[in-house]
Amino acid sequence: MNIEYINPFVDAAVSVFGTMLGVEVRRVGLAVADRIKPEYDITGVIGLSGRASGDVVVSFERNVAISAAGAFLRTKPTQIDETVIDSVGELTNMIAGHAKAALAKLDMRVALPTVITGHGHSIRFTSVVKPICIHFECRWGRLSIQVALAEEETLANGPGLAAAQA
Repeated sequence: MNIEYINPFVDAAVSVFGTMLGVEVRRVGLAVADRIKPEYDITGVIGLSGRASGDVVVSFERNVAISAAGAFLRTKPTQIDETVIDSVGELTNMIAGHAKAALAKLDMRVALPTVITGHGHSIRFTSVVKPICIHFECRWGRLSIQVALAEEETLANGPGLAAAQA
């Protein structure tokens, strides 16, 4: 995977959390993802296609997802419910959309997000590229973004849309 695809997602997370939620997020780590399990128990997955195809997985600690939904909707959820799930989907969509704008030369389209909840779920990325995992912290806790994008000529078996398994 081309490493220059990563900074747009870092910038997107910082911008979306700052603008939409009034919360500063800081990147605290970057690694090649060596496992198919997202970091946390609520995860937004969105596919990208175009001259580069792949997946973006945004995984939230429980408290981050609940607090973000509360800030986003100006409510006080106490558990992961439909409003939190919808908020995670919308935040995933905004992060992918923001990064897509920065990667305009790749002429990408963003699919609708899917949100998966529960301990131990897994995400299957395309085997062509290993995802890069970007770790973040904010005052509510931790989140991570896994990005697996490959340009058309790199893809041997079609686009890398992730499949979720509970």
